[in-house]
Amino acid sequence: MSKKLPKHYMNIRERFPEYGDALSKLGESVRNAGPLDEKSVQLIQLAAAAAIRSEGGVHSHTRRAIENGATEEEVYQAVILLTSTIGFPNVAAAISWVNDIVEK
Repeated sequence: MSKKLPKHYMNIRERFPEYGDALSKLGESVRNAGPLDEKSVQLIQLAAAAAIRSEGGVHSHTRRAIENGATEEEVYQAVILLTSTIGFPNVAAAISWVNDIVEK
């Protein structure tokens, strides 16, 4: 999996370095705030990204979940579990974004 960060994200970090540092520290703090392992954290964040229709977030958290030991089946289940909550069209969109990463 690629570790390259999106150009837009990097531009924001370069333009607003203190803001970027604060975002990084916040992310680290919340990931370390409880007992969940990193795979579970990434699957939860994947589901949240799908729920808000964030294509970039789905891409990122799919990559991170797999890097932290999630299987493709676990990634897809994290998305399809949302069907009764966010509806099939939103789940279908998220699956297409997961496919972008899984099928590379």
